[in-house]
Amino acid sequence: MKEIYLQRLTELKKQKALQTKEKIALEGLLDEDDYGRIAVPKENAWEIIPNHEDGSFYGTEGWTKNFCNLMDNHPTYIDANDAFAGRWMYFMSKMRPNKWNPDYPYTHLEENQKKYDIIHGIGDDAHFAPDFSLGLQLGWDGLLSKIDSNNKINSSAEQNEFYDAHRKAIKAIQGWIQRHIDDIAIKIKEEKSPELKENLIQMKETNEAILHHPPKTLRQACQWIIWYHLASRTYNRDGAGGQIDTLLQPFYENDIQQGLITKDDAIYFLACFLINDPIYWQLGGPDGNGGDVASEISFLILEAADKINTSLNITVRVHDHMNEALYQKSLEYLIKNKNAWPRFSGDKGLIAGFMKNGYSEDLARKRIAVGCNWMSLPGLEYTMNDLVKVNMAKVFEVSFEEMINGDQENSTAQLWSNFKSHLSIAIQTAADGILHHLKYQKYNEPELILNLLSYGPLEKGKDVSDDGAMYYNLSIDGAGIAIVADSFAAIQQRIEKEHRLDWNDLSHHLQSNFEDENGERTRLLLQNSERYGQGNTIGDQWAKEISAFFSKEVKSKSSQDNRYCFIPGLFSWANTVGLGKAVQATPNGRKAHQPINHGANPTPGFVIDGGSLALARAVAEVQPGFGNTAPMQWELDPTLAKQEHADVIGAIIKTHFELGGTLINVNIMDKSQVLAAHENPELYPDLVVRITGFTAYFAMLTKEFRQLVVDRILEN
Repeated sequence: MKEIYLQRLTELKKQKALQTKEKIALEGLLDEDDYGRIAVPKENAWEIIPNHEDGSFYGTEGWTKNFCNLMDNHPTYIDANDAFAGRWMYFMSKMRPNKWNPDYPYTHLEENQKKYDIIHGIGDDAHFAPDFSLGLQLGWDGLLSKIDSNNKINSSAEQNEFYDAHRKAIKAIQGWIQRHIDDIAIKIKEEKSPELKENLIQMKETNEAILHHPPKTLRQACQWIIWYHLASRTYNRDGAGGQIDTLLQPFYENDIQQGLITKDDAIYFLACFLINDPIYWQLGGPDGNGGDVASEISFLILEAADKINTSLNITVRVHDHMNEALYQKSLEYLIKNKNAWPRFSGDKGLIAGFMKNGYSEDLARKRIAVGCNWMSLPGLEYTMNDLVKVNMAKVFEVSFEEMINGDQENSTAQLWSNFKSHLSIAIQTAADGILHHLKYQKYNEPELILNLLSYGPLEKGKDVSDDGAMYYNLSIDGAGIAIVADSFAAIQQRIEKEHRLDWNDLSHHLQSNFEDENGERTRLLLQNSERYGQGNTIGDQWAKEISAFFSKEVKSKSSQDNRYCFIPGLFSWANTVGLGKAVQATPNGRKAHQPINHGANPTPGFVIDGGSLALARAVAEVQPGFGNTAPMQWELDPTLAKQEHADVIGAIIKTHFELGGTLINVNIMDKSQVLAAHENPELYPDLVVRITGFTAYFAMLTKEFRQLVVDRILEN
């Protein structure tokens, strides 16, 4: 790669490090993605414009007014070392004092939501994917024309307001771009370096070209995606990506054919594109003809990622006919950089599972990795992915207390019966919450930006949450499966099979949080029972039963015509801490308020040796099996992750997917470095870890969150 490009990328990385440091200093620690966002201005920061007496803003009028006003006032961002203009600063949706319009209460659900510690998702936004190809084909003016033509067909008062809001949103975005063009012109005059001046000139020409019209070159296509994404991030944090290699392939190949760019130019553009924001992009995947969609640009994207090696969310799709060279290259970078990218998704389990919902193989193939733990059909479905979670550990606690404190016989059979009954109620409550959300979300937070690149909303004049989408595949995740499985197993083994403990003893120790006489001995006895993940144990059997029942119950909530198709998953996101705080001590030896297990993973320390294969097998065996994920979170010590181990690592990944696994997140972390960074995070500003499905700078996490990562590597 040209030295001048390497120098520019080095400067961009330095700048990103400074911006991250400044963001922490001004806003404090964040337990979320890096996002690529930079800190808001210290002075004259933008403030929301309320349209409700509670101080928040709601509905089409409120969101349109606030978004357009923010676009009019959002600072410009231009770096002469960058190929592209623009960064985002404001979490508009998070700036509201309340996220749900109080005019549409859900008090009838609150008792059970609290009882079962359900993360209900009502009022949450985004978490489905736009189809960027729509924007690349139409450009901003093309989208405006689409709005006008559909408005002629759909012209009720409500639809007129709907279309007018989207027109205003697009024109506000174009105004934001125009202000950047104006400021680039000023910087061109000020720039002394001939090379950087030329880069700024090209940056200005790129933005002028796409201000109204569709992009024609690779640089223009990347800049268009960046503008759409920055606007969508600003609106409501949307971070969904797409199949980036096929999106950019025609632009790259045309540029090369026309002699407009070199490969070095392309890698530089792609590196600048990736450092702008860690969007969830997929590389590779089945092409429907027995091959892989991977092309030359797939490799260039990986090479560009290697050049910047920051916080990245790239997923490589693994399938029977995948491009082996791409797979080997992705393993090489995973091991070389040890920066938690890329991750891998398994086509076999995802496609077969999604088809069980009644969809075709062709459609299932288009459902790709575009979010933290989730798959989506870009532009086609509304999903609420990763937003709704049932705390199964809390459901277990309710079931146990009901049995112990009532007049029921104390037995695992009775406890299982109670658990199934309460879990069914909890899932119904979660499903009812989603239906409430769908009924009123348009009055709360319409999806003005994501509507633009979806199939249906503009055609129907309806918000994507309001019957505008093609499909409604609604996600409900179960959290805490290992806690529950291990608790059932410990009870069955220690009380019913071995008689080393009785129910009263167990109840007493749980109430005292294992801090009474013999408490620690009892806790260790329970903890060392046959656990989930050890292979053919009582805990493994319980985990499979719990997953099967949870999945069956979630599926049963789908509407008869399958318009509302509920799909189960097993995922906790980074809520392991919060969900754990709601749960007292559990019979698996877990103490009160400690985090629950991560996603579908067994509890830390489930095996001493051979953990990777055992983990791969265990997580594969509890997959819900309907096309949503139950990710395998895999922590590897660097001594076991050298280039000579690439074949073994690659084989374990393929084995997991062959067994039915859906997604693997890999961390290769040096224990001593992580422990040192835990004590002094400011000394390790570049350390990136994959917390769950997302990556983050370790230094940006709170101590409690850092401890989660530390515990995982210490106990595995």
